[in-house]
Amino acid sequence: MTKAADKKLIVGLDIGTSKVCALVGEVLPDGEVNVIGEGSSPSGGMDKGGVNDLESVVKSVQSAVYKAELMADCQISSVFLSLSGKHIRCQTEEGMVPISDKEVTQDDVDNVIHTAKSVKISDEHKVLHVIPQEFAIDYQEGIKNPVGLSGVRMEANVHLITCHNDMARNIVKAVERCDLKVDQLIFSGLAASHAVLTPDERELGVCVVDIGGGTMDIAVWTGGALRHAAVIPYAGNVVTSDIAYAFGTPLGDAEEIKVKYGCALSELVSKDAKVDVPSVGGRPSRSLQSQTLAEVIEPRYSELLGLVNQKVIEVQEQLRNAGVKHQLAAGIVLTGGAAQMEGLVECAERVFSNQVRVGLPLDVVGLTEHVQAPHYATAVGLLHYGKDSQTFDDSDLEPKRSVSSIFTKISGWLRKEF
Repeated sequence: MTKAADKKLIVGLDIGTSKVCALVGEVLPDGEVNVIGEGSSPSGGMDKGGVNDLESVVKSVQSAVYKAELMADCQISSVFLSLSGKHIRCQTEEGMVPISDKEVTQDDVDNVIHTAKSVKISDEHKVLHVIPQEFAIDYQEGIKNPVGLSGVRMEANVHLITCHNDMARNIVKAVERCDLKVDQLIFSGLAASHAVLTPDERELGVCVVDIGGGTMDIAVWTGGALRHAAVIPYAGNVVTSDIAYAFGTPLGDAEEIKVKYGCALSELVSKDAKVDVPSVGGRPSRSLQSQTLAEVIEPRYSELLGLVNQKVIEVQEQLRNAGVKHQLAAGIVLTGGAAQMEGLVECAERVFSNQVRVGLPLDVVGLTEHVQAPHYATAVGLLHYGKDSQTFDDSDLEPKRSVSSIFTKISGWLRKEF
């Protein structure tokens, strides 16, 4: 077995409405993330990104973490944790500072970002992420990295993502009840973006839609920067509910039918295809046409994607009015567990009138047969996020190859406020 000192391990924990997923990743010398452990369990006590039964969440987390520990042969003690819910808010702010020595230093960058983020927000909310978009020095705009450039004054646009204090506190409390420390709380849509997008897509303009069981997380990128983040509190579970009510079948069976036989475009389904639908109350199951199932699924997915499209149009209008690049030339990237539906890309292209692809996690090695699927996007993104925001020291790793809290480096480009 490899010595603990040779390992640089990170854990991502994604607590969704339908599923809890824990991934253990090892940062390789070349910077790649090698996934060495995975644990999943059905999620209990979560609804639309919020905790409604603390003990059920604790049990679900314990189960997923235990499985990941067994696979990775390690003891997990801290995690990067995802957060979603309709309480997520975002805003873009500006800051301006004089340049101290006629040449921009990292301290100047930190100061201008601090100035931009020092804006009054609701007492019920706290800042989750402070993300620089671009800088301007004197008359030159659109600068990505101003360090070393000469000038008199510097301005910065930063994007703030905030969350409700109590919503964040509840999910952190559930994790801490499992004797785990939360290294950092990260918006799910931002984590998913880190997993599935290429730099070219961020530059050209793209919208990531992470469709889970209870929420759809939206992240709009243009010009290489995050421009908008939002959460819609409806997602895959409403499709399951429609199937259950339409065919009089239990929710658990409706979910299984949706996953196995569902299609988001009825015209793609063979008229001869049948699906066996269990009944309730001991009644015998029935055989129904698969096309009938698709006719229930298609309008609901079209409605869900239509909600996203409305939001995207609003954001594009705001960006246009602000004089910021607003085109989404790279289209829409769908990811998350409910993005695996057959016919969804074709359905989405009709709704968005743009190109659409399903986003799989990129730039990971190791257990790729496990994690290269849309429902792992957020968890893999947490590993990427953790890798980018941390430095490692051998003394930070516990003797039994455990995953411990690691010395945190505050990044000038993507930071969190505790």
